[in-house]
Amino acid sequence: MKKLVKRMAKLILWPFKRMAEYIFSGILPHPPEKSLRELHCRNDTCLENQRRLNEPLYLERYGYKVYSQNDEDGYISEIFRRIGITNKCFIEFGVEIGMETNTHYLLFQGWNGLWIEGSKQYSEIASSIFARPVKEKRLRIINDFITAENINELISVKGEITGEIDLLSVDIDGNDYWVWKAISCVSPRVVIIEYNAKFPPPVQWIMPYNPEHTWDSDDYFSASLQSLQMLGEDLGYQLVGTSMSGVNAFFVRKDLAGNRFATPATAENFYHPMTYPMYRTGGHQSKKYIGV
Repeated sequence: MKKLVKRMAKLILWPFKRMAEYIFSGILPHPPEKSLRELHCRNDTCLENQRRLNEPLYLERYGYKVYSQNDEDGYISEIFRRIGITNKCFIEFGVEIGMETNTHYLLFQGWNGLWIEGSKQYSEIASSIFARPVKEKRLRIINDFITAENINELISVKGEITGEIDLLSVDIDGNDYWVWKAISCVSPRVVIIEYNAKFPPPVQWIMPYNPEHTWDSDDYFSASLQSLQMLGEDLGYQLVGTSMSGVNAFFVRKDLAGNRFATPATAENFYHPMTYPMYRTGGHQSKKYIGV
């Protein structure tokens, strides 16, 4: 009986053991002459992760979770370590109740900003949880459904923010591409936007614009990383990385990027496939705001 139990335990733990071996073994990266275009369809994710973890200009080694969904908090910290911080102002869309966002940790560290959430219920809960920074006017929470037509008014009129800001984070599970393209009232130094990792480079795919779209928990949202890279270039931004979970893409304004990040600045070089459950290690569950 004991032997059977041991055998079953080995079978269950084997895939996790193999994953750990790939990540931490120091396996040599794939030959440099092979591009990601040639390799993205293979099961080489662990090898590609190791390649980037070995190179300090990539952001992967710096990722960690405090309040973000995955490893975004660490990416954000490292990006601003490289380019510096100015006015500590952020804007984020699609925050739900605010506890697991890309800017909660920034608020915790004394930043100021604007959250826009389409759900009235979520907005009310967020306003209750973050009552202190709201009362201190460090955080403004707006309940409104975001479209490409109303986004500039929501930010500049209701949110009372214009000009340069440090960070913009877009995650509305649908018209992300079109809303980012429409924003003209602010100039973010850094942009984080959710990409649809189902479509690896060089695939170009953009969800057709629909101002009434709501996400149906399916693969019909946002745009491929290739399409977002091209949009970013048109708007003056350089792609500098993606979260290892395959959720968010990180852009830095071209005048700030310089030689501070890995190159080439392409979707092929930075793409991560969907591995959503990878990063859930932000300590115990957050139930209230405990920042300054």
